Amino acid sequence: MKNLKALTVLLALAGAASLAQAQDIKGDAKAGEKKNAMCIGCHGIEGYQASFPQIYKVPKISGQNAKYITAALTAYRQGDRKHPSMRGIAGSLSDQDIADLAAYYETSGKDAAAAAPAAAELPAPLKDKLALCVACHGTNFNNTTDPANPRLAGQYADYLTVALQAYRTKDKQVVGRGNPTMVGMAATLSDAEVKQVAAYLAGLPGELKTVSHAKFR
Repeated sequence: MKNLKALTVLLALAGAASLAQAQDIKGDAKAGEKKNAMCIGCHGIEGYQASFPQIYKVPKISGQNAKYITAALTAYRQGDRKHPSMRGIAGSLSDQDIADLAAYYETSGKDAAAAAPAAAELPAPLKDKLALCVACHGTNFNNTTDPANPRLAGQYADYLTVALQAYRTKDKQVVGRGNPTMVGMAATLSDAEVKQVAAYLAGLPGELKTVSHAKFR
């Protein structure tokens, strides 16, 4: 048992070291634009819907924090995030590829206005729970306290629902996410509350958008 615990700690440290190393690499946005062929088929089409683990719009990633994109792709590559398609794509990328793609998508669409969101309302019982989220995601859920955390304001509600559900999914080979902080936060929400939080965040003004690739316009 002691050996197992020691191995777990070593693996966790190795994963953290790998992420730190990846985030230390400087990304080149122009190089990232040339490497995004595997991304544009989903993230370069406005309103494109994925079908696994359920039907939902793939997330808006233009305008997202580069440091977060790096962390997310690294998590897919290491298996902390289990979506099969994303794991396959991330597994084919080097640390430099990830840094370049992250730099590209952070700057992508800066000159384009994000779609105006619908008015958002949050049920009173959820206000205290959501207040805990601002420590990482910022008071407006757009300017995060640490760029390693994602912008959430204006993200698709159905994607946010699937993401929160993934943090609540355990012991499945192809579904789930392992970030300890988010696993703990998501565990406090009921199914109904997950959808309410997702709808609220989707209605906030933010910088996230889908920039349609010329091939699909």
